[in-house]
Amino acid sequence: MAFIHHTTLTPTKLELLADWLPAQPWYRGKGQPELVKAGGFRLDDPKGEVGIEFMAVTDTSGDQPVTYQVPFSYRGAPIAGADAALIGTTEHGVLGQRWVYDGTRDPVLVAQLFALIVGEAEPQMQSTSDTPDPSVSGWFAESGVTTAIASTTVSDDPDGTDLLVETASDGRRLTIHINRVLQPGQDTEGQILGHVTADAPMPDGTTARTAFAVVHAHP
Repeated sequence: MAFIHHTTLTPTKLELLADWLPAQPWYRGKGQPELVKAGGFRLDDPKGEVGIEFMAVTDTSGDQPVTYQVPFSYRGAPIAGADAALIGTTEHGVLGQRWVYDGTRDPVLVAQLFALIVGEAEPQMQSTSDTPDPSVSGWFAESGVTTAIASTTVSDDPDGTDLLVETASDGRRLTIHINRVLQPGQDTEGQILGHVTADAPMPDGTTARTAFAVVHAHP
C-alpha cells in the first residue's frame, strides 16, 4: 500500500490546478478559480511506482461554489507522448521532482479505476497511509469480469470525461464517464453497468453520496 509523505509540495496541487482548470471544457467558472481542497480518496499502484489520487476541489470564485473532481497521477519521470495531459511539475520534499498528470490519460490510473469498479481494488484514505476508505465503493452489474484493459480512448466535453475502454479478455467496449462536476444523486440510477460512489462536500458544509464515475455499455 502507498505511503503518504506529509511534506511540502512546491508549487502545491491547488496552485497547479488554479492554472490548469480554466482551460478545461467542463470548467464552469468565468475567470481564475479560488480553490479549496474538499475531499477525495486514493488507489494503490500494484507496482508501487505511480501515485493515484481522486481529489475533490471546490471553486468559491463564482456566485455559487462548484466542486470538481480531478483524478491525479504522480510520477517520478514524464510519460512519453503525454505532454497534453501534464498538469504541471512540482518539487516534493521527500521524493524530489514529480510530474503531475490528469490521471484520465494515465493507463495505470485507468486500470486501477476499472479494478475498483469491478471489486478488485480497495480504495484508500486520501491523507493516511495504509488505511482503507470504507466511504468509497465500487459496483459492477456482473461478476467475474477480467480487469485487464487492451486499449483506452479519452475524450472531454462540457459534461465531463469519457474513457472508452476495451477489455483484453473478450473485446468488450465500455464507457467510464468521469463526473468532473460533483453533484449529489447524479447518474446513479437507470441503465448503468457500474459506478464508483463516495461522499462529496455540499455548499452548506454537509456531504452527500455522489457518483464519481459511471459505467455504460458502449453502443
